[in-house]
Amino acid sequence: MRFPLLLVVTCLLGTTLTLDNGLMRTPPMGWLAWERFRCDIDCKDDPQNCISENLFRDMADRLSEDGWRELGYVYVNIDDCWSSMNRDEHGRLQADPMRFPGGIKKLAGYMHDRGLKLGIYGDMGTHTCGGYPGTPLDKIEIDAETFAEWEVDMFKYDGCYSNATEKEKGYPLMSKALNATGRQIGYSCSWPAYQGGLPPKVNYAMLGEICNLWRNYVDIQDSWGSVLAIVDWFFGNQDVLIPAAGPGRWNDPDMLIVGDFGLSLDQSRSQMALWAIMAAPLFMSNDLRTISSSARNILQNKMVIIINQDPLGIQGRRILQEKSKIEVFWRPLSNNNSALVFFSRRTDMPYRYQTSLGKLNYTMGSYRITDAFTYKTLTLKDTTNFVVSVNPTGVVMWCNPQKV
Repeated sequence: MRFPLLLVVTCLLGTTLTLDNGLMRTPPMGWLAWERFRCDIDCKDDPQNCISENLFRDMADRLSEDGWRELGYVYVNIDDCWSSMNRDEHGRLQADPMRFPGGIKKLAGYMHDRGLKLGIYGDMGTHTCGGYPGTPLDKIEIDAETFAEWEVDMFKYDGCYSNATEKEKGYPLMSKALNATGRQIGYSCSWPAYQGGLPPKVNYAMLGEICNLWRNYVDIQDSWGSVLAIVDWFFGNQDVLIPAAGPGRWNDPDMLIVGDFGLSLDQSRSQMALWAIMAAPLFMSNDLRTISSSARNILQNKMVIIINQDPLGIQGRRILQEKSKIEVFWRPLSNNNSALVFFSRRTDMPYRYQTSLGKLNYTMGSYRITDAFTYKTLTLKDTTNFVVSVNPTGVVMWCNPQKV
């Protein structure tokens, strides 16, 4: 199969179903608290890192002042452990009064004043995964109305403490309830992650009609092993997942952990590059107040972000797994462009991988190429053999192999 043909076929598959709220036509980008800050509620002894309005304001300041917002990182997303342990006298959720004394609506205003958006978290069960009040079936409408009144911009609906029947009813009901508020609220569903992530238990056609994005697989942890497990699952099931994704409806392999403690510099580039190839949502979970310049450079790489945000919205695929432990990934982009990633699973030394564009299914011609991390350019014919040196657990990413 030659790539121009594959591009046409995938485009047709990518225009079938979408949630009709006009949101997230490219993968959403921003910051999410969970992986880095979890359920730290000890604001007495750990005031800088506890789940509180101060933490989210700090991150909003960094996004708006340190160049993140202009690149597309606009969501600031609260995860679990934000609420009071009790609903108010009207049966509505309420923020913990000690940690969020200003309330969620005021916090949303803080985001909006800085050109950002606020996301919030809920759970379909009687309780959230962290033990806070859930949003079961009988609370869906009142909670959707509450989030809209608070001027929230995104809602993640988790699935702890609920059964399969409740999920089957609840996820579509919440989609309907959010739309009924009249406020545009992006909708993240954790449903498939609780059903094994694959058909027949997961109906991706339905998900594309009710959700803007969905978690397919297990939570990411701050380790290279966790990143690899996610990569293996997503590309191992790519033939199922690729047709499900497209503008307004995205597979979500979970947060970027670049800038935390578990990845080397090469591994950080690898996660960023592979998430871009997957057309994945880019939600960082790190501390933007103390992030290193090297991690920031990776996360703010304009060329990688352009690939991730390509308006065609076609999820890329793995096209080769070599005995040398080099893997090649490809994603079609707008204007007959494309992106390539050469990824090394080796742990010993840099590997010099030799191939040609013709062997990678590019059609006859000459192509102008830019390295997404070094910004070096070159021109290659489809028949020209070339060598890329790929560091252990690292990547080489090429952008816009385009005929000249």
